[in-house]
Amino acid sequence: MFFSLLYTLLAGLVLVLPVLLYLRNPYLVQDVRYCLSVLQLALSLNRCKRRNPCYTILDRFLDLVSKHPHKPFLYFEGSCFTYIQADRESNKAAWALRNRVRSGDTVAVFMGNEPQFVWLWLGLSKLGCTAALLNTNIRSKSLVHCFSCCDAKVLLVGADLQGAVVEVLPTLQSLGVQVLVLGVDCAVEGLHSLTGSLSESSDQPVPVDLRSKITLKSPALYIYTSGTTGLPKAAVINYERLWMASFLQLIAGVRSDDIMYVYLPLYHSAAFMMGLCGSIERGIPVVLRRKFSASQFWNDCRKYNVTVIQYIGEVMRYLCNVPKTEQDRDHKVRLALGNGIRTDTWNEFLQRFGNISICECYGATEGNIGFVNYVGKVGAIGKENFLHKMGNPYALISYDTEKEEPVRDSRGFCVRVPTGETGLLVGQISARSPFSGYSKNKQQTEKKILRDVFVKGDQYFNSGDLLRIDRQGFVFFQDRIGDTFRWKGENVATTEVADHLLMVDCIEEANVYGVKVPGHEGRIGMASVKLKENMDFDCTATYQHVKNHLPSYARPRFIRVQDALDVTGTFKQLKGKLAKEGFDPALIQDPLFYLDDSQGYVPMSRDIFDAIAEGRLRL
Repeated sequence: MFFSLLYTLLAGLVLVLPVLLYLRNPYLVQDVRYCLSVLQLALSLNRCKRRNPCYTILDRFLDLVSKHPHKPFLYFEGSCFTYIQADRESNKAAWALRNRVRSGDTVAVFMGNEPQFVWLWLGLSKLGCTAALLNTNIRSKSLVHCFSCCDAKVLLVGADLQGAVVEVLPTLQSLGVQVLVLGVDCAVEGLHSLTGSLSESSDQPVPVDLRSKITLKSPALYIYTSGTTGLPKAAVINYERLWMASFLQLIAGVRSDDIMYVYLPLYHSAAFMMGLCGSIERGIPVVLRRKFSASQFWNDCRKYNVTVIQYIGEVMRYLCNVPKTEQDRDHKVRLALGNGIRTDTWNEFLQRFGNISICECYGATEGNIGFVNYVGKVGAIGKENFLHKMGNPYALISYDTEKEEPVRDSRGFCVRVPTGETGLLVGQISARSPFSGYSKNKQQTEKKILRDVFVKGDQYFNSGDLLRIDRQGFVFFQDRIGDTFRWKGENVATTEVADHLLMVDCIEEANVYGVKVPGHEGRIGMASVKLKENMDFDCTATYQHVKNHLPSYARPRFIRVQDALDVTGTFKQLKGKLAKEGFDPALIQDPLFYLDDSQGYVPMSRDIFDAIAEGRLRL
């Protein structure tokens, strides 16, 4: 009788325990799966470290060449390159550059998305060189700055970018730089064609001893920040960090039978590290496109049987804005990997294009902390996990947006924010979570380091991002500390205001920022908007929406209507120039509107501006 009762109780416990665990943590299965992926990642990285010489992403590529020589590696504009073909093309690139560079040199690559970009990078890696990936949109002073700050010896230039280099050629020549162009026509003195050397070079393997001094701590790449505030900074990416970024596809659930679509610029960390290198780590083909095209996006996916796509910034919303067709769900895409998707766009995208798993990620190119939303919760940029936090300690700390510095207590230490409140994300700098900083820029490197955060002598990486973590551990992006502004003693999150403006029917894009007002403390809200096609700015609807959904201090006092909003090459909105231009109708040719509390939005006039400047009109 006793044993029968005991067995009954145990059987009941076995049935009830999973229910209790689920009620306590409904994401237990996903958490466990994530932990297993992280452990697999750690074991893989440890094996790479133990190899002598060290095992790099290039070695992974060469292993795939031996294992699957005829498997597709790269699709581009109707052509297909197998692993063995890519290997031979990169061998040609290495031999063509062999007499111009030495192991350890840095070579700047100034090219758009094309196979030669990939062959040259692989060739440089075979020579033991570091590639500096230059943003193809930079010009003049910025171009020279980006080239100089990484001590590059050679500049490799795409045929279509010769003109940009000619503008700064005298400066480059004074620095003794070799400028090699991937084009036959090089009529300008000082530019040398690399095309002939490539066609004549051997495609035989490059001696391994040329890269024998490489370690996982050696610099593999220089990738530049977008330069939304000032000149771009060259983030140092070593081989270990390159591995870490490439493992993101593993964590997101990319399989060996997937096909990845890469249309973001290869000079950016998302496309190069997570897209291209991640695909090499997984051993899957890459479909490469020169530039993003919303109208051709799904056609490409159907043509190449794409199963995994990348996204960043506003791309997903651009796709949702394309006119609907009967083919919207006619594709094989099962997974989208990226960052920056808005909550409303997330829902709209899934409703329109079908059951696609969206893996939203968070992290900075140079940062030492990141998150992955491995659960797929709409709106979250990631989820906390005890294993992750144990290996890479981080915290959200209180931040004073008016003083533009962290809040410190009476002992001089930073203050952690309670669960559910907004705080500045900081990641502890340690041997396990290093911060390599920026090449030849000690001042900017130092600005990203916070000292004596919780104990005397500790160091933390300042992400510059304000986040919120709820009780279930989901992480939500709130704003950038440079974007958040203070008005009438209150903090205004530009992201939140922009989200509300996008709900107004006539507005397609919105960029929110703070502008200075004579005689007033802080900054007042202003928004630059792009209207939907064939629609006018609806003063009444916009006013009613911001009045109903935003507190008075957060409502944009000025709205500027533009034909197009300025963004970086990776679709990050530019605010600095707009903030400087302010709301002076004499300086701005675009339509301007002023929020009159009694009338709503009205056209901005010189009289209104003068009244504000002279203090006759209270804001």
